[in-house]
Amino acid sequence: MAGVGYASATTSVFAVIGDPVRHSLSPALHAAAIRASGIDATYVAFEVAAGSAVEAIRGATALGLAGLSVTMPHKQSVIAALDALDPVAARLDAVNCVSFAGPVHERVARGHNTDGDGFVDALQHELAIHPADHRVAVLGAGGAARSVVLALAEAGANEVIVVNRNHERAEQAAELAGPRGRVGSVDDVSGADVVVNATSVGLGTAEGNRNGPLPLDPAWLHSGQVVADLIYHPAATPLLLAAAERGCRVMNGLGMLAHQAARQFTIWTGFVPPVTEMLAAARAELAVRAHDAG
Repeated sequence: MAGVGYASATTSVFAVIGDPVRHSLSPALHAAAIRASGIDATYVAFEVAAGSAVEAIRGATALGLAGLSVTMPHKQSVIAALDALDPVAARLDAVNCVSFAGPVHERVARGHNTDGDGFVDALQHELAIHPADHRVAVLGAGGAARSVVLALAEAGANEVIVVNRNHERAEQAAELAGPRGRVGSVDDVSGADVVVNATSVGLGTAEGNRNGPLPLDPAWLHSGQVVADLIYHPAATPLLLAAAERGCRVMNGLGMLAHQAARQFTIWTGFVPPVTEMLAAARAELAVRAHDAG
């Protein structure tokens, strides 16, 4: 029975695997989704050492876990243990979610990737911006950037421009957008409708620090643009502070995190959770951590 206060033999168990994983907001996000759904379930975090992802998937399958979130450094290495991939995960060669189906002795583990769609959802939810017919510049070419590039193209962005110091990696990311994608430079930033920082520049900077590292010169930004930073700690990165000063509409990465988690929960349960409640739970958890650290 849901809400009994303890896990029983009928409780569905969901989990996140990563290394490290203690910083993960997934338990807070999914606990809020579980409460809203009313199902008998729990969500836990497992720290799985790098190189042990295959064993973790096999263990999760054997134990009958109901679903897994996958974070770094396992997004690619888990694939070797999966029975199938959805089309997005296959194109990205990266998995952030595993679902299980079938009877206990014949369970099928399927990999999904909800990161990019989570970004598109957040853009619409927070700023009422749909990528269709917009020109987007994406800074970076790593896993997060690749997922965003693909999702933007699938959502109908007019052009997806990848800006990255490594030209080969930029080309590989831009190819995910097909004819809508191309490699660009910082010169393209001023002409973009939406600018997305998918690099780690600014991560961990003290909240409100306007003098922290920046992924680009704010002089390239101007009023009327949307600037999104996939970083959520701090909530206001030096880039977002500079962009707001120049009249841009801004969004950090917490919405993407919540929306990609909501999509995972729907894959596992069929239930569409209230993202506003998930966001509130994540912000409350971050506030507790900030208090404890201070």
